[in-house]
Amino acid sequence: IHYFQKNIDSETIEKRSKNQLWVNSGIFLLAFLYWFITLLISEGFAYDPDTLIVSKEPFKYLHNIIDMPVVGIILAAGVVLVLFSIIRSLSGNFRNAIAFSGTGTILTVFALFLIAGFNNTSYYPSVSDLQSSLTIQNSSSSRYTLTAMSYVSILVPFVFAYIFYAWRSINKKKIDSAEMEGDSHAY
Repeated sequence: IHYFQKNIDSETIEKRSKNQLWVNSGIFLLAFLYWFITLLISEGFAYDPDTLIVSKEPFKYLHNIIDMPVVGIILAAGVVLVLFSIIRSLSGNFRNAIAFSGTGTILTVFALFLIAGFNNTSYYPSVSDLQSSLTIQNSSSSRYTLTAMSYVSILVPFVFAYIFYAWRSINKKKIDSAEMEGDSHAY
């Protein structure tokens, strides 16, 4: 919806998108709040880094947020950015909401990834055999593979730069009704 608001020049679509944003945001916020509270109070799967024994730990994910305050700050920043984009978009003509909601989404998902895998947490627990759960320590590849992956990961900023450049080029001009009616490739 934020993409439509930023890149389509149509009063009708803007009004409809704002109305739909109320519905989507309400449903999303209720579902996210329920899921997040459930995550914080649920049992997690911890492991001892010396013995690699996996065990259930009450409030493991809450403990991870407390034990890793930087991750908690990243999570809070992500959630605040998403909420800011929704509130500003609903309260007025805020065309750049997608930048805030996109950044907030990336930060939130990254923080949840860290909560699920760091601080001696099994990121892929096995329900049938707890000791077969995957952790970062027991699922990492060989030194050779990790070295090769490290070199490849250096390319990630270039990929992000290309994506940013491509989307910026695509969105230089807003889509309007004249373009849709005059283009034989309109969808």
